[in-house]
Amino acid sequence: MSLDLSNYELRWPAPLFASEGERVLRSSHRSWEEQAVWLLTEALAGTTAVADFEDLPNHPAPSDDPWASTTPGWDTRHGMDKRDWLTELVNRASELRRAAEPQPYWPQRQGRGLSCDGSTPRDARRDFERIISDFADSGYLVEVFGEECVDDSSELPDASRVIERRLGIPDLWPLAPTTWDEDTFFGLIEVFHDLVSRPRTRHYHSYSMCGWHHSEFHNRPARILYRGKVNELLREAGVEYELAAEGEDLGRLVAVTDDARSALVHRALAESAPDITTRVRHAVALFRGRDTTVESKRSAIVTLAGILEERRALLKDKLGKDEGALFEIANRYDLRHRKADQRGDYDKAFLDWIFWWYLGTVELSNRLIASRAAG
Repeated sequence: MSLDLSNYELRWPAPLFASEGERVLRSSHRSWEEQAVWLLTEALAGTTAVADFEDLPNHPAPSDDPWASTTPGWDTRHGMDKRDWLTELVNRASELRRAAEPQPYWPQRQGRGLSCDGSTPRDARRDFERIISDFADSGYLVEVFGEECVDDSSELPDASRVIERRLGIPDLWPLAPTTWDEDTFFGLIEVFHDLVSRPRTRHYHSYSMCGWHHSEFHNRPARILYRGKVNELLREAGVEYELAAEGEDLGRLVAVTDDARSALVHRALAESAPDITTRVRHAVALFRGRDTTVESKRSAIVTLAGILEERRALLKDKLGKDEGALFEIANRYDLRHRKADQRGDYDKAFLDWIFWWYLGTVELSNRLIASRAAG
């Protein structure tokens, strides 16, 4: 089989499409085809993929059927049924072309598309409202806000109260971006990260044109999509924060770092033992939070220094007498013991340097431990 992928464009991250597609393929429920159509509708741009899928038969033709290739609905080019087709598409997700935003139109090219209010572009707030509107239209807020039905007269939750209970600010729904200050805007970004949840199934209620109803909610895929869209929006707006994808501060706005440091955080969290992971999570959250201070950065460094202290024998075995240099920084500078003779008259940028050095050393010691265990 060789599926022609040239007509398909992926709107989702390829790994997420692959994982959700594999889940659909594992389903033995008779509604798996409806779930597949919903996935293709969401994850791929346009309707081409859905149309191609629906044109295929439900089951493969018998191998001894000489008329199989002329059976109506049978894909004579590839000889595959719906499951075969979706299986290949999912397996080749990484080959799919990413759907791109259209090139800027005349007003944007002439610099007339942005207006600012304070330090955050107001246009970003309108774009955020559109993101939330798209999620709502796709049923991603039904789990917390409920969904109207002509056959159900029960009262829906008050969406504004749902947000107020989390953020402490009343009357934020429906969204009105022109009224937000920066703290409200950033607060809503974090709140909706925790509220969105992807419906993996939906059915159409035709009575009185009631519309689509959604069910089987899962927050992990929704949050991956949400973080991707919002972080892209913040980058384009020049905001130097992003939603954390892992750690104790998952779904909270943190300072943007380069790709190499983001990869280091991921490795340090993914490859540590469970008790160490908890402490690394805490250190990372202290260090990179939007409201971080010099004191919280010091605390983050002290947490990492404690992990390295426990591994001092391992480091000495590998580094010899040079391991002392690691701890001289923590002991002689204004970090841990806070003595009068310690050095503290340094720019706070040195705290960043020490933190990333210590986190890199934690990750190094993880690899040394793994190597020793393998040996």
